[in-house]
Amino acid sequence: MENSSEVVSFVLAAYGNVGEFKYMYFVIILFWYLSICVANTVLILVIRVDRRLHEPMYLLLCNLCVNEINVSTSLYPLLLSQMFSDSHEVTLPWCFIQMSCLYTSGSVEGCSLAAMAYDRYISISHPLRYNVIMNTERVFFMILFVWIYSFLSVILSFSFIFSLEFCGSIIENVYCNHRLIIRLSCLVSVHSFLSDIFFLIVSIFIPFTLISVSYVKILAVCRKTSTENKQKAVTTCAPQIVSVSNLFVGSVFQSIDSSVIVARVHVRIILSTYLFICQPMLTPFLYGFNLPKIRQSCKKLLFKKKQ
Repeated sequence: MENSSEVVSFVLAAYGNVGEFKYMYFVIILFWYLSICVANTVLILVIRVDRRLHEPMYLLLCNLCVNEINVSTSLYPLLLSQMFSDSHEVTLPWCFIQMSCLYTSGSVEGCSLAAMAYDRYISISHPLRYNVIMNTERVFFMILFVWIYSFLSVILSFSFIFSLEFCGSIIENVYCNHRLIIRLSCLVSVHSFLSDIFFLIVSIFIPFTLISVSYVKILAVCRKTSTENKQKAVTTCAPQIVSVSNLFVGSVFQSIDSSVIVARVHVRIILSTYLFICQPMLTPFLYGFNLPKIRQSCKKLLFKKKQ
């Protein structure tokens, strides 16, 4: 066992020896990362340029796209750099920064989807008062609250990790996972368990509860409306339901990955990175191809005829 004073960096052992495949992995990861950035940036620009999209629903979607770029940037540059590393070492400060960014982005994802679900509930349940209730000031306040709430929840949950002494340095993953880091500490206290529970409640349970409440109320309203209104509700809510479902599946995979110590390395990599791989790419294409106004705006900007 290593002495705590000697641990100044962690080794991301899940990379293993990529050998001659490192160039292929590098190209695949780089292509995926650039695709995520381009797809989300295009959607942000479309919403920014087209004034018809300056509505609460699309402003919240724009915030979600910003978060997808943020979470991808927190992960993929490290993956790319590690492809050509022989030691796969990450310094403690950098590891803590990555962990904070990843989990803050995860919390922002859930809270943003909760805000979007509430927006759809107001739109369907109170259409005549929608513009009054979801005014621009309230939307920007919701976005600001989502980021502050997520940042504070992560800091309050994991700040104790910064002061831990470590008797191990091997992380069986491709990024800095907080549960795996805690297992390397010389003394694991009840505080670590309570902080994990606190994070699960404030960053996962509460957003999913708010989302569920919003959609239960939407279903209750749809039962009393016409078939045409029901179809319109399904069209606008379907992308969010898919996003929420994928986020829930990814969260479950994260829990399984961190809880099952005996999981094989390749299984751990798939489970732990599923959410970071799929969700950032799912968001722009899911909303871009399913929302009529987004499609029309994209066609107008990309295939604009010369005057």
